[in-house]
Amino acid sequence: MQKNTPVLLRFIRLTRLLFHVASGLLQSLVYSYFPLSIQHKMMQHWASGLLSILGIRLQCHGRLPTVEIPCVLMAANHVSWLDVCILMAACPTRFVAKAEINRWPILGRMSRNVGTLFIERAKRADTMRINQQISEVMERGERVTVFPEGTTSDGTQLNHFHASLLQSAVITDALLYPVAIRYRNNTGEICQEAAYLEPSLVLSLQQILSQIRIDAELIFNSPISCGTKNRRELARSSEQAIADALSLPIVHKEAGKFSGLRGG
Repeated sequence: MQKNTPVLLRFIRLTRLLFHVASGLLQSLVYSYFPLSIQHKMMQHWASGLLSILGIRLQCHGRLPTVEIPCVLMAANHVSWLDVCILMAACPTRFVAKAEINRWPILGRMSRNVGTLFIERAKRADTMRINQQISEVMERGERVTVFPEGTTSDGTQLNHFHASLLQSAVITDALLYPVAIRYRNNTGEICQEAAYLEPSLVLSLQQILSQIRIDAELIFNSPISCGTKNRRELARSSEQAIADALSLPIVHKEAGKFSGLRGG
């Protein structure tokens, strides 16, 4: 039987979280002045601290892309704003996010300072610009992560993968890593409370704080060579790899809601 976190523990977690976010904002102000290797350590340390505060235990499976591999694009299924945190903790990367996040007071500033790429999803013409930006970032040796579903789910299904942002992998002949994300509660069941389906980040955070513990799982599937494939083939291949890893059905239609802090 699943148990909820005592109110006092929730308050302690929330207080620690506020200080941690403030610390992250300060660190982000000087983030760009450090070499890439130090940036990765800063990102990893801050994200790991956040997971610890929230009572989230992270497990990784498969072979993670190393910094020696040129041109790496990661495509992940999208469940929660936590997806960004667990990916940063496991494998520091830059993300693609909707442009609205750039205008958020605190998270927007932090995201901008650490090099998040913002896309105007309402403008189809903006896809070409963001693909070019992703390509340039990968060619400089940095990893980039996109969420091709463009929406969040409750973790019990996989939404259709859109191919538009995978064009950057074709342009650069990158290695595409399909990354499967799953959250379980303290009873071992799919933790739907971790999913970002609430109408606000505050309500979503309340759901997460109510959990005794959340087990987050990252499964890094074998990379896909992109040079001989088009973006639609890459979308179907990565989609199927993640569905198989999570044993989830694929829903080929728009579902859920698009959530900011990531890409797609």
